[in-house]
Amino acid sequence: MKILTVDDSKSVRHMIGMTVELLGYEVLEAENGLEGLMVLEQNIGNVAMILLDWNMPEMDGLAFLKKIKADDRFKDIPVTMVTTETERVKMIEAIKCGAKTYVAKPFSQEMLVAKISECLGMGF
Repeated sequence: MKILTVDDSKSVRHMIGMTVELLGYEVLEAENGLEGLMVLEQNIGNVAMILLDWNMPEMDGLAFLKKIKADDRFKDIPVTMVTTETERVKMIEAIKCGAKTYVAKPFSQEMLVAKISECLGMGF
């Protein structure tokens, strides 16, 4: 299975990609929400989860989250927000819109592994 990371930072996508591969998943990447939607369309049924930034050009993470949660094809894919948005109100908004977990940047590889495991029910 594949894990999609949607983040406008190439270095963040790289760090997430290394962690995802360490867990034995294939990584898919997108620079923004619009690109993320295209990647999802091309991989229907093969995306195990999404790691999603909030602040991106073209389509931000919250708009992307709302769009996929309204689409029957994608609504059950678990989403972890990986973002610098750490205000409690923002976190609550993301969870209400369908995010399963939340990781604040900067993050450690251990924290990311824990959140991916939690999100996928792996229980490390």
